[in-house]
Amino acid sequence: MRMSNGVEWALHSCVTLSQTRRPVPAARLAELHGTPPAYTAKQLQALSRAGIVGSVAGQIGGYTLTRPAAQISALEVVRAIDGDEPAYRCAEIRQRGPLGVPAERCARPCAISRAMTSAQDAWSRALADISIADLAAAIDADSDGTAMADVRRWLTATHS
Repeated sequence: MRMSNGVEWALHSCVTLSQTRRPVPAARLAELHGTPPAYTAKQLQALSRAGIVGSVAGQIGGYTLTRPAAQISALEVVRAIDGDEPAYRCAEIRQRGPLGVPAERCARPCAISRAMTSAQDAWSRALADISIADLAAAIDADSDGTAMADVRRWLTATHS
């Protein structure tokens, strides 16, 4: 599977948003993650269209998660950013060329298509089983329990 950089940025943004109830401006998320502000805003807009984040206008505006982080899957974020088209699309190549199989003998998908569909399904199930809360906990564990506290402190610090 190949995913755009936007998926990583969106997942990190969602993990960050899971650490606060206050709206966080797109520019602040971009600053925290060292990502281009315009591109970060684009990812947040896609997350908003998918109902994963909501935007709050005004002086204290920004983005918030629309539901608890435990109820948002990594798969939802991937699909919001990169779409839900499967990575593999069967072109029925077995029906082409000098040894092509007649369409009436192709009642079921070929072995290659079945294998690729199985892999796609496994990939989707794995991402569906991981929540934003799971990711936050794992990031925290990777940092000996300091990462999310650092994020919360950074988010509440006065922006200069």
